Amino acid sequence: MDHAASSVRKRLSKWQTITLVTLITGYAGYYVCRSNLSVVTVLILKEFASQGITKVHIGQITTLGVFLYAIGKITHGILADFFGGRLLFLLGMALSVVCTILFGMATGFTLFCIAWGLNRYVQSMGWVALVKTASRWYPVHRHATIMALLSLSFLVGDVLSRWYLGTFIEWGYDWRSIFFISASSLACITLISFFLLRESPRDLGLPEPPSNPKNIYGKQGNQPTPTKVTDLLLPLLKSPLLWLICAMNFGLTLIRITFAQWTPLYLYEITGLSEGQAARASAYVPLLGAASAMLAGLLSDWLKGKHGIVCILCIGCMIVCLIMLSTLPIEGRPVFAVSLLGAVSFFLMAPYSYLSGVMALDLGGKQGSSTTSGISDAAGYFGAMISGYGIASIVEHYGWYTAFAFLAAIAFTTGIAATMYWLFHER
Repeated sequence: MDHAASSVRKRLSKWQTITLVTLITGYAGYYVCRSNLSVVTVLILKEFASQGITKVHIGQITTLGVFLYAIGKITHGILADFFGGRLLFLLGMALSVVCTILFGMATGFTLFCIAWGLNRYVQSMGWVALVKTASRWYPVHRHATIMALLSLSFLVGDVLSRWYLGTFIEWGYDWRSIFFISASSLACITLISFFLLRESPRDLGLPEPPSNPKNIYGKQGNQPTPTKVTDLLLPLLKSPLLWLICAMNFGLTLIRITFAQWTPLYLYEITGLSEGQAARASAYVPLLGAASAMLAGLLSDWLKGKHGIVCILCIGCMIVCLIMLSTLPIEGRPVFAVSLLGAVSFFLMAPYSYLSGVMALDLGGKQGSSTTSGISDAAGYFGAMISGYGIASIVEHYGWYTAFAFLAAIAFTTGIAATMYWLFHER
C-alpha cells in the first residue's frame, strides 16, 4: 500500500512539473505575438511617416487593443470556469497566430487597429485559462510559489521575445517579417502544448489537490465547474477584497503596460541607442521584474499569505524611482536609464504578481479562480488603456519627463489602495 501511494505521489509530482513547464512556455509564447508591436514601433513609424502615422496613432492602436483585452478578460474568465482552462489556453494561442499574420499583411492604420484589436482579444484567454488550470493541479500551501513561477512566463516571455525579435531587427529584417516570425514561433509552441497539457490530474487517474478552504464559495469552491452564472458571480461581486484588488490592479497594470509598450522607443529617443539595441536593452526591464515576482512568491508562502505590507513597501520604492526618472537628466545615459527602468519593474512586479495570481486562487477556489483573475485583470487593463493613447499624448506634447511624473502620481494613489488593503483585510 505504501509503495502504491509513493508511486502515485511521484507520478503526480512528475506531471505537476510537466504542467508547470508547459504553462510557463505556452504563456511565454503568447508574448512573442504581443511584444512584437512594441519592438517594431520605430520601424512602423519610419515606414508610414509619409501617411502621417505618429506615436499618437500607435497609442490609439494599443489603447484599442488593451480595451478589448480587458473585455476579453471578463468574458473568457467566465468561459474558462465553465469549459476548462486547457481548451481556452490552446485556442487563444492558435487564434493569436492567425491575428498576427493578419497584422503582418496590413497596409494602414485601420487594418492595424482591426488586426491588433482582435489579437489582444483572443490573447485574453491565456492568463485566465492558466489560472484555472493551476487551481486544479497544485496544493494551497504552494500556491504563491507556483503562481510566482507562472508569472515568470509573462516576464521572461517578454524578455526573451524582445531579445529574440530584436536580433532579427539587427540582422536587417523588416517589421512584417518580424510578425511572420512571431506567428510561426507561437504556432510551434501551440502544437507542443496540445500534446503535453492536461486539464486536471484526474485526466491521468491521479488525485486532485483541494482548493483553499477560505475561498468565498466555501465547500462549493472545491467543485471546478459552477452550476450557473449567478452562483459564480454574485458571491464574488459582493466581496470587498475583490474591489481592493481591482483598485490596486488598475494602477499597477497601467504602469506595467506603459513600460512594456514604450520602453524601446524611450531608449531610442532619449539615450541614443539604435532600434535593435533599444529593443534588446528593453528586455532587462521585465527581467528584473521576473526576479521580483519569484522573491514575492517565496516571501508570501513564508508569511502565510500576508501580502499587504510587501505591497506597501514595494510601491513606496517604486514611487521614488519614478520621481527620479521624471527629474534627473537621462539624455545619452543608456545604462542609467535602463537601471532606473529596471528598478521600477523590480518594485512593481512583487505586488502585481500577487494580484493576478495567488489572490485569485485563494479568493475564487477551483470554481471561480479564472473569473476572479479575469475581473481583477480587467480592472487593471481598463487602467492600462491610458498607457496607449494617454501616455503617447503626454509624451508628444509635454515630453517623457512629464509622463514619468504622471506615473509617479498614479503609483501614489495605488499605494493608498494597498494601505487600505493592509488595514482592513490583514491587520
